[in-house]
Amino acid sequence: MTLRRLHPGDLAAFQAYRHDPEVGRWQGWQPQTDAQALAFLAEMAACPLFAPGTWTQLAIADDLTGQLIGDIGIHISADGAEAEFGFTLARTAQGRGLASAAVRAAMHLVFQETAVQRIQAQTDARNAACLRLLERLGASRLGAIETEFRGEPCTEIRYELARRPPPSA
Repeated sequence: MTLRRLHPGDLAAFQAYRHDPEVGRWQGWQPQTDAQALAFLAEMAACPLFAPGTWTQLAIADDLTGQLIGDIGIHISADGAEAEFGFTLARTAQGRGLASAAVRAAMHLVFQETAVQRIQAQTDARNAACLRLLERLGASRLGAIETEFRGEPCTEIRYELARRPPPSA
């Protein structure tokens, strides 16, 4: 697995997993037309990485082929102290540890390139795979929020991963 910039050449793979109802079940995005998706991919290819107050979407690509297999959204707060992550992986790439590797790599990148002190993520309490992933990565559970998602009541579980201090000499 490699993290890289999304680009217009990712359109077919991007649309394949973004139009899979099982993949999109827990996601805040909706499937887009090809024209909308192409505009989004072009925007993500050109936008500055990790600009405070904005979302950056990075590609999760297969190491061997470079083929897009998912994406990870990273929002840096306006003050630059916090980030929020959201991630999507094509169904064919799930269950092999690739999402864990991608989130771990993105965490490292954000902590290396920014002043972010905490990364937060939240997911529907019914999304067991995501809950397990966040717990495997050592995220602390902050709490639950009763809300509505796509017209139905749900419970969102919020997690946090804090920057670890450098090892002392």
